[in-house]
Amino acid sequence: MITTSLFLSLQVTGVAMLGVIILGTSLGWLLARYRLPGKSFLNLLLLLPLVLPPTVTGFYLVWLLKPQGLLGRLLPFSPMFHWTGAALAAGVVSLPLMLQSARAAFESIPEPLLEAANVLGQSPWQRFWRVALPLAFPSLVAGAMLSFARAMGEFGATLMLAGNIQGKTQTLPLAIYEALLAGQDQRAWQLVALLTCFSWLILYLSLRLNPRSTRI
Repeated sequence: MITTSLFLSLQVTGVAMLGVIILGTSLGWLLARYRLPGKSFLNLLLLLPLVLPPTVTGFYLVWLLKPQGLLGRLLPFSPMFHWTGAALAAGVVSLPLMLQSARAAFESIPEPLLEAANVLGQSPWQRFWRVALPLAFPSLVAGAMLSFARAMGEFGATLMLAGNIQGKTQTLPLAIYEALLAGQDQRAWQLVALLTCFSWLILYLSLRLNPRSTRI
């Protein structure tokens, strides 16, 4: 049962991270380097899951993605009570960490380097791939690792949107919750130890990779 929850957590988190890395990096670049209409509002909206209680984020996701919801009616199938819903919830709550890391990394790139690439005839796309991305890469990796850990530990929004269905949507945090309620202390401790060690390792590696982090 532990291995089932572990593999499901890795599946859910892996799918969530595909969207988080692409969206977080792209939006971080846009917010760092371009003047956009409603930029402040967009930034606040994207960062909101960082401070909202996960159950509130989950409520919004249910409201949007239920079959009669604003977005749910446009989807070919409902992600509610399905592992894809768990992946979506994990992605939404972990995106702000990736976004913040990406934006800070791109804002720290010296402007003369980008201007030099522009003078040399590089297109905006080429400046991003050949100049900005290599320079920001260590911080992007650190941000992705923190986002991965946050997605792996997601509980509230996942419970709201995907439920707690054993073998289908029961990730490690939900398995801990169920084990505790059932009085299965040994199983709960095993799961807690697994997630604690994993989170510690991710935090350690992210701090080592981020050149602007406090030395450890």
